[in-house]
Amino acid sequence: MMRWTQRWTQRWTRFLFAPALAAGLLAGLAAQGARGGRGAAPTGPVGDFFRYNPQSNSEGAAIPTVGQVAETHHQITLNGQALSYTARVGMMPIKNATSGVVEGYLNYTYYSKDGVSDPATRAITYLFNGGPGSGTIWLHMGAFGPKKIKLAPNGMSVPPYTYEDNPNTLLDQTDLCFIDAMGTGWSRPTSPKFGPDFWGVDNDIAAFGEFIRSFTNLYDRWSSPRFLAGESYGTTRAAGLSGYLTDHDMPVAGVFLLSTIIDTNSRAGDLAYVNVLPTQAMTAWYYHKVSPELQKLSADQMSAAALNFAGHEYQQALYDGARMSAAQHAKVLKDLHDYIGLPEAFLDQNDLRINLGQFSTELLRDKHEMSSRLDSRFPGYLPEGGAQTTPFDFSDANIENSFLTAYENYMRHELNYKNDDIYYVLGGGIGQWSGSYDTVTNLEDAFARNPRMKLMVAMGYYDFATVYGAVEWTLAHMKISPQVRASNIMTGHYESGHMVYIDTAAMGKMRADMRRFYDGALR
Repeated sequence: MMRWTQRWTQRWTRFLFAPALAAGLLAGLAAQGARGGRGAAPTGPVGDFFRYNPQSNSEGAAIPTVGQVAETHHQITLNGQALSYTARVGMMPIKNATSGVVEGYLNYTYYSKDGVSDPATRAITYLFNGGPGSGTIWLHMGAFGPKKIKLAPNGMSVPPYTYEDNPNTLLDQTDLCFIDAMGTGWSRPTSPKFGPDFWGVDNDIAAFGEFIRSFTNLYDRWSSPRFLAGESYGTTRAAGLSGYLTDHDMPVAGVFLLSTIIDTNSRAGDLAYVNVLPTQAMTAWYYHKVSPELQKLSADQMSAAALNFAGHEYQQALYDGARMSAAQHAKVLKDLHDYIGLPEAFLDQNDLRINLGQFSTELLRDKHEMSSRLDSRFPGYLPEGGAQTTPFDFSDANIENSFLTAYENYMRHELNYKNDDIYYVLGGGIGQWSGSYDTVTNLEDAFARNPRMKLMVAMGYYDFATVYGAVEWTLAHMKISPQVRASNIMTGHYESGHMVYIDTAAMGKMRADMRRFYDGALR
C-alpha cells in the first residue's frame, strides 16, 4: 500500500494542482520509508532503494559522475539539410557563494551545433520541466531534443518503447541545454542536509541562476543570445529566472512558456471557475456535448465564444448570486448547459460552480467513462459509476510508461552516459517546497529592465492542469508597457493538452510558431 501511495502522489506532483500540499506529502512519504520481506519481521529499518530520503541525517557521499562529461558526435537532417552537432552530458557543481562548499550537482544534457566559430551568432536555450519534482525528460525526449520518443500521432504510447529523429527539434535555431532540477533526474545534493537550500521557489531560481552562470563560463557562452524555456512549474521557474538573470546582469533574449502557471491569483475565488470554464467548454465541444449551434464552430471559434461567455455572462452570474432575477438565472443555466454539456439540474444543485472532479466524471457518465486531466481528449473507464472524482489521470498513465525506458536506452547507448544512479522522472528526491508560485512580478521586472525581451506563451485547449483561461487572464493583467504588450508577446493555442508536443499536428503548428518567435527575438 505504501509504494502504491507513493506512486500515485508522484504522478500528481508532476503538474501543478495543489503543489505545496503534494510536495509536503511526498516529503512525508519519503521520510516514512517502507517495511517488507517474508518470514520473520526485520530487525531494523528497511531502506527503500528507489526513493531518496530528503530528511535523512546521513552526511551523503560524493556524486560518482562528477568531472565526467560524456561527449559524442551526431548528425541529423532538418528541412532537407544535414546538421552536425555535439552532445555533452555532465554534472554541474552548485557552490555556496559564501562558503564555497559544493552543495549539489545539477545534471544536464547540452547539444551544440558544430562549425560555429562565433558564439555571438548562435543562441543558447536552457530548458526545464516542472512539478516541482519532475525531471526534464519530457521536454528533452518529447518535444525539442534531436531525438524523440516514438508515439502514435495522437500521443498514445505503443510498445516497444523506442525513439526516433525529431523533425521539430529546436537545434537548427538554437543550441540546447536540458537541466534536471535538484532531486529530479540524476541531480542530487551532496548531502540531504543541503536539499532545503535548493527546494522552494526562490531557492530553485537561485540554483538555476548559478547553473546558468557556471555553464556560461564553462562553455564560453557569454556573447550568445540567451533563452529560457519551461513547461508547467518550469514556467514558474522561467518567469522567475527572467527577472533574476536580468537583475544579475545576464539579460534574456526570449522566454518560452508552455502550459503556464505564474500567478496563482488567476485561480483565486470565483476566478477559478471563470477561468476553467473555457477548458470545460472545449472538452464538451470535443465530445459533441455542446449545443448544436456551438458544435458547428471551429476549435478557435469555440474558444473565443467560451472565453467571452466566461468573462461576461458567467462571471456576472457568479458575482450576482441570489440577486439574479428568475429570468437571468434561467438564462445562465441554459447557456452554461449549452457550453459545458452538463444537465441544468446538476448545474443548479452545484450553484453553477463545477470543479474538475465533477466535470470529468459527469460529462461522460452515460458511457461509464471519465475525461483526463492532463489531456481531456483521453477518456478512461470510470471504475465507480457514481463517483464524482477521478481515481487517476488516464492520459498521464498512458504517456508516462513509455518515456523512461526509451530515455535510459538513449542516454546509455547513443550519448554514452553511464550513470548507475536512479533517474527520478517524478518527485523521488525532493523535499518540502516553500514559497508562492507567483513569479509574474519577476517577468514584469525583466520587461521593465529589458524591453527588447520577447515572450511566447503556448496553451493547450484540453489542459486541465494549467487551464488556458487562467493564462489569458494572467497575460491581460501583467503590468507592462503598451509597446511591450503590442510588440513583444505572442501566444499560441493548440488542439492538444498539457503536453502539446505529444500530438503530431499540434506540435507541428507550435514549432512553426516558435520558428517565428526565435526569428523575431534574434532579428
